[in-house]
Amino acid sequence: MSLTPVDARQIATIVTHLEMRERPRPAPMATSALRLVRWQEPALEKYRALFRRVGEPWMWFSRLVMPDARVTDIIHDPAVEIYAVCDPKGIEVGIIELDFRQMPDCELSFFGLIPELAGKGFGRWMMAQTRSLAWRKGVERFWVHTCTLDDPRALGFYIKSGFTPFHREVEIFDDPRVSGLMPREAAAHIPILA
Repeated sequence: MSLTPVDARQIATIVTHLEMRERPRPAPMATSALRLVRWQEPALEKYRALFRRVGEPWMWFSRLVMPDARVTDIIHDPAVEIYAVCDPKGIEVGIIELDFRQMPDCELSFFGLIPELAGKGFGRWMMAQTRSLAWRKGVERFWVHTCTLDDPRALGFYIKSGFTPFHREVEIFDDPRVSGLMPREAAAHIPILA
């Protein structure tokens, strides 16, 4: 066993990749006060605002450091589907992003709710909706990845939802709070060392 030092300006996380190789059996769909709204070719600013609102507590920053044109190319690609999860007042409180660009695979690129709604059962409803949207003609594999920076319940949630872990790796990256890309109070559960 060995330990690898990580620079104080960096963060290390364990990434677990999970997959589903078969469509889940149909089950009754739970009702929810939330609803999905498909965003077709969303404005970059609107997309990043929801991305931040949902992901900032968990250190989601990949779409914040990507050049604008690259993010726009992804979110405007017809093989990428983005759904805002909206509350009864129409306020966006979550995101589901499905990527069909590498068929026969469908990647669940982003899946999350604002922290105030976590742990209240909405995730099960969201996942039922997500599986229904992902498993369509031609899809043979549905996959996702999570990491140790995400909500501690995320990995267990994906496994309970029918995903099976198949690969694990360590990712090391510059802390986006140190560079100013994210506020220093983001992801408070991860100490800033620099």
